[in-house]
Amino acid sequence: MPRTIKKYANRRLYDTAASRHVTLDGIRQLVAGGEDVVVIDDTSGQDITRSILLQVISEQEQGGRPILSADMLKHIIRFYGNPLQEMMGGYLERSVEMFMSQQKVLQDQIQKTMGMTPFGTMQSMAQKNMEAWGQLQKSFLDMLTPRTGGGGQADAPTGHQASPPPGDPPKE
Repeated sequence: MPRTIKKYANRRLYDTAASRHVTLDGIRQLVAGGEDVVVIDDTSGQDITRSILLQVISEQEQGGRPILSADMLKHIIRFYGNPLQEMMGGYLERSVEMFMSQQKVLQDQIQKTMGMTPFGTMQSMAQKNMEAWGQLQKSFLDMLTPRTGGGGQADAPTGHQASPPPGDPPKE
């Protein structure tokens, strides 16, 4: 069931599910979050969802990085009144749906490959980095500490006895 937003005569928008007023950006956030939104004019009872969503898009196109270039908007405007207008609308809708579907498949494949959420991936990478750092430190310390005892002198040149670690009495 869609979430109902009422638009009052004073031009304010009211989210009936949350019992609070919302802005166009609030509606954008609901839609971006996957909510199905319907906007009803409180005075006439008319569904004005499309008009409000166009306002949301207009606000988004004004700032930041727009999706719709001026050339694309001109092409779309030229289709109004054209016998192919309905076909163009259907084509654009199916194209966006196909793009969204492909994006979802790609995201699912990336998650399967990574085996977890982006946060989990970062956590796993940090863990691997810590393990690698620990191994590097151990290797470095092993190089600084001479090996002693039977069979552990493989690194010492033959005919020479390895020096005892500091603090150990020399062997006689």
